[in-house]
Amino acid sequence: MIEEIRISSLGVIDASTLELGPGFTVVTGETGAGKTMVVTALGLLLGGRADSGAVRVGAKQARVEGVVRTDRVPGLAAAVEEAGGEVEDDLVVLARNVSAEGRSRAYVGGAGVPIATLAEIAEPLVAVHGQSDQHRLLKATTQRAALDLYGGAAVATPAARYAELYERLVATERALADVVATARERAREADLLRFGVDEIEAVGPQPGEDKELSAEEARLGHADTLRTAAEQAREALSSELGSPDALGIVAAARGLLDGVRDHDAEAGGLADRVAEVTYLLSDLAADVASYASGIDTDPARLAGVSERRAALTALTRKYGDSIDEVLAWAEQASTRLLDLDGTDETIGRLTAERGALRTQLAAVAVELTEARRGAAERLSTAVSDELTLLAMPHARLAVDVRSKELDAPADPDHPPGDGLLVAGTWLRMQSHGVDEIDLLLAANTGSELRPLHKGASGGELSRVMLAVEVCLADTHPVPTFVFDEVDSGVGGAAAVEIGRRLAALAQHAQVLVVTHLPQVAAFADRHVVVKKSSDGTVTSSGLTTLDDAGREQELSRMLAGLAGSDSALAHARELLQMARSG
Repeated sequence: MIEEIRISSLGVIDASTLELGPGFTVVTGETGAGKTMVVTALGLLLGGRADSGAVRVGAKQARVEGVVRTDRVPGLAAAVEEAGGEVEDDLVVLARNVSAEGRSRAYVGGAGVPIATLAEIAEPLVAVHGQSDQHRLLKATTQRAALDLYGGAAVATPAARYAELYERLVATERALADVVATARERAREADLLRFGVDEIEAVGPQPGEDKELSAEEARLGHADTLRTAAEQAREALSSELGSPDALGIVAAARGLLDGVRDHDAEAGGLADRVAEVTYLLSDLAADVASYASGIDTDPARLAGVSERRAALTALTRKYGDSIDEVLAWAEQASTRLLDLDGTDETIGRLTAERGALRTQLAAVAVELTEARRGAAERLSTAVSDELTLLAMPHARLAVDVRSKELDAPADPDHPPGDGLLVAGTWLRMQSHGVDEIDLLLAANTGSELRPLHKGASGGELSRVMLAVEVCLADTHPVPTFVFDEVDSGVGGAAAVEIGRRLAALAQHAQVLVVTHLPQVAAFADRHVVVKKSSDGTVTSSGLTTLDDAGREQELSRMLAGLAGSDSALAHARELLQMARSG
């Protein structure tokens, strides 16, 4: 429930505070005084679109604050705290600033938040209905939403299952269409991949083979040079011809040091180290000799290696910089081929999945339609009863639930995208079901039921909207209802009944009404008037809560259009007495 609304620099309102409470509060005032600014302020608090044109002339920004009780809305306090705001004594302040340049900022419990967060938190608090809502009530989507809301869990459960199955069906049909549409491209891709895999398998490369063959080719191509160098190195280490060699020279050095070992221990240590060098040289000379004898000069092997390298090089030109990369490409291509070669299998699987989903969807569609028809009967009766209370005793409202039939497809295996076979009949399928909802009204006895946009006047449409809202309030209660001149086009006894029904609604919720009808205003628990004043240059408006005498004066003005009319005052008192007596 909204405890208070503070408005500053919004339209013609300079700075005003509207104190609200439980029950029925009415806002009246002369044309142009700024009554609708109250609704505009509420729209801003609910996260509505900000219009810099609504900022008061000469002001830097407009600001709207709303003090809201959180204890009557489950989860509201937690949502405020999650957004970073504070709740004190079960109260939270929602605020919205709109600058003259068009910038907008929102606050929840003192914390700055995105506009979307303010809208999400405030959405469950208030239901705003204005003259534009009458036009929304004429839309099929609005009428279906109203019926589904009235139907409660009995409709919501199959509707949720239907929406899930529909989403899965759309995704499956999209995937199937993609596979079928790209079948030719997939076949071409498979041929190219298969050629590459076959070419690689024909060569049969091994991991790292290109590097190994490169090294072997270099060794075979320089065999004579390698052998000559190895033999000369062996002779330098250990000559068999008696010429000076490294092993002989080191052996001589060892002998000299061994000869003086007895005279100096250090010389003996050096002799031992020279002995180690001798052993190393001897082993090295043997290894060099073995290397020299092992060098292959086979021309046939060289030719074979060169031919193999040429085959590998042909692969690396196409499939990778190295044989390892070529093998990796072949592995990926083989995996892709498994997918491409399974196109027919994929089409079959997706086709079967589509059929199963359509069967399930048809069954749930039947359940959803039956639930909606049951809700439609109850809503039709409830709204018709409400219209009787709103001075339309002979009016009858019917909620029509029907489906649009389609021609059977020539090929059942290729059903139309928007067609669903339900109980042997092809029906138009949409994301919300196979049902089309239409509110039909017969305003008088003997009149035919006609769609609202054809069978209802402006005043009748106002009452139908109010009746629907009253009926929905029982199934989806909202703490606060705001009605902005929904009684437009209504007068006389009908206006009295609208006031009486709004008062009845206010027994269960907070109701705020902006009206120009004294018959409606008389039923309010609290009467606020928007008064306009002028200092000659600037016009401003303020909100004033009226006492009993003030209410009589305001109602007389609304009745007669004149201030101080005795007959109008008498009529105003009569209206108030009638409203208080029920």
